[in-house]
Amino acid sequence: MPASPSTARAINDRVALRLLQQEGPLTAGQLKQLTGLSRPTVADLVERLTAAGLIEVVGESGEQRRGPNARLYGIVADRAHLAALDVRTEGVSVVVCDLLGRELARASVPIADDTSTGPAVEQAVTLVERAAKEAGAERLHTVGVGAPGLIDPATGELRDSSGLPEWHRRLVAALQERLPARVIVENETNLAALAEQRDGTARDRDTFVLLWLGHGTGAAVVLDGRLRRGASGGTGEIGFLPVPGTSTLPSATDCEGGFHSLAGSAAIAELAAGHGLVATALSPGEPEAAALVRQAVATLSSSPSPSSSPSPSASSGADRFLSALADRLAIGAASVVAVLDPGCVVLGGEVGQAGGEVLATRVGERLTRMSPLPVEVRASTLGGGAVLRGALLTARESAQDDLFAPRSR
Repeated sequence: MPASPSTARAINDRVALRLLQQEGPLTAGQLKQLTGLSRPTVADLVERLTAAGLIEVVGESGEQRRGPNARLYGIVADRAHLAALDVRTEGVSVVVCDLLGRELARASVPIADDTSTGPAVEQAVTLVERAAKEAGAERLHTVGVGAPGLIDPATGELRDSSGLPEWHRRLVAALQERLPARVIVENETNLAALAEQRDGTARDRDTFVLLWLGHGTGAAVVLDGRLRRGASGGTGEIGFLPVPGTSTLPSATDCEGGFHSLAGSAAIAELAAGHGLVATALSPGEPEAAALVRQAVATLSSSPSPSSSPSPSASSGADRFLSALADRLAIGAASVVAVLDPGCVVLGGEVGQAGGEVLATRVGERLTRMSPLPVEVRASTLGGGAVLRGALLTARESAQDDLFAPRSR
């Protein structure tokens, strides 16, 4: 059945707003061309959206002569302010943006292992409040939170997870109490996959698996353009995957003996030490494994001139370390490939980014020998920053769905 006039107006408004969000400021003529709507219809929706405070004149087009036809319309960026949080076991990072995703403030705070639940939650919430104030945001519309652990697909809440501090669960409730904002929680690895698909190395893929390699391990599965969470929200808990090369088996409450024991930061650091590698982290929160992998790649890639080339022993140690690490990563990746046939595996997180093409190529070569299924291995371009980026994208989409929704008249 044909849409009613009010429904048609709502559809046209959302199409126009999405175009302005994706393309940037546009003239009424450009909106007409991109939407295929008539000139009177475009004029009507521009008037409606301006009156609603969603768009405004932001300049004039140089391609047009001065006047009404030259006016450039853009989304009112400060109509809503958004926050994104990356919650780790060792601290919290936050970024505050406007409705267009422009960064207005960024901050982080370390939280020590021995900090009790109450003070830890207070530190994190205060960090968000201060960042919002610095950004000039009187209130936050939506807050996206990326955290380790399982997200209940039915309630959207962070579930009890062994090995994670209690303040993680308490933080979400505290944010909801203290902030007049919608709070959305998602698993950190899932958010990283979303960011890599939108802005990173998987932009051309609608089916892929992201293998998270940071302080811990995890995986995110995107099939046919959709993030798959599983019946209990546990899709991608690859740290618990039983694998050869460990001395025990994982349990329901401890991933020791699983893939985590091969590819977690502590395991990679131990592997590097066995090959004589040492490195210094670029930042206090960087996993030790990322610094070691980056140093190994740099050692292999350094200039061959006598004055700057590494010693033969250093180069050999870096090469053996990266080969051994690729062997380990291929074990976990091969299991995922055999079950899901994703066609593409992204080595994500700080370690995946540090390894770059050098590590990705080595893992890919091993998968080619281990699996009959074709698979491309890519290195993350966003690294650990993918979690914040994914949380921001999620918060912005939620806010736009609310603000761009048709209103009763």
